[in-house]
This record gives sequence, C-alpha cells and structure tokens, in this order.
Amino acid sequence: MKTYSISEVAEYFNLTPHTLRYYDKEGLMPFIERTSSGKRVFKESDMDALKVIECLKASGMPIREIKHFIEWCSEGDSTLQQRYDMFLERKASVEAQMEELKKTMDVIEHKCLYYKTALGNGTEDIYKNNKIKSSFAQK
Repeated sequence: MKTYSISEVAEYFNLTPHTLRYYDKEGLMPFIERTSSGKRVFKESDMDALKVIECLKASGMPIREIKHFIEWCSEGDSTLQQRYDMFLERKASVEAQMEELKKTMDVIEHKCLYYKTALGNGTEDIYKNNKIKSSFAQK
C-alpha cells in the first residue's frame, strides 16, 4: 500500500504542512496513522477524505462544521441523513455563490466591452450622450 508523507500531501493539495497539522489538531483527520516516531502517514483513503475536506472548505464551510461532518462519518450509518442534508445545504449555498459570481461576471464582461470600445475610439466620450451609460461607467 502506497503511503505519503505530510510534505507530499501538502504539495498535492497545494497546502502547507502547517495547515495539515492544524487540520489534524482540529480533529479533521482522526483517521491519520503515525509512525512509531510520531510522523503522520497518509494512505490513499486519507487523500480521498482530504479531497472532501478541501471541497467543503472551498464551499465556504467553517472548520467546526467540517469537524461535525467528520464526526458523523465516524459514527457510521446512523448519521447518513445528517450527512445527506448537510450536502444538500452545501449544494444550495454553492449554487447561490455561483449565481452571485455570474452577476459579477456579467458586470465585468460589460466593463471589458465598454473599455475595449472606448480604447478603439480613443475616448469614452462616445458614451456621453448615450442613455444606457450608467453612473458607474465613468473612469
């Protein structure tokens, strides 16, 4: 069975070893085994668990809530409904974030077109008498 050092895992996830130690300290990795000298040893299953942890973190879930999820996983099938509900909540949260990002992207794309047109004309004066020009279109 292939195992990974904390440095290898940190590099794989683009994290620092300090972050992984923090996760361990916070109880997010109760599954990590240690050598007789105390060094953490990561297996493929640990890597899979870290992928889920990083996914939840990227979705905006606080560490304390991720810890609840890890605890529920350790409790087994009796917490399946809680875990399912948690992922439904995460899904709704990420969908809302994506909608907000789409609105942000729409404004950015509009501004790119605005400035590209102004650059092509050497001025943004072409918009001065245009009724669609909004107050935030100024430099």
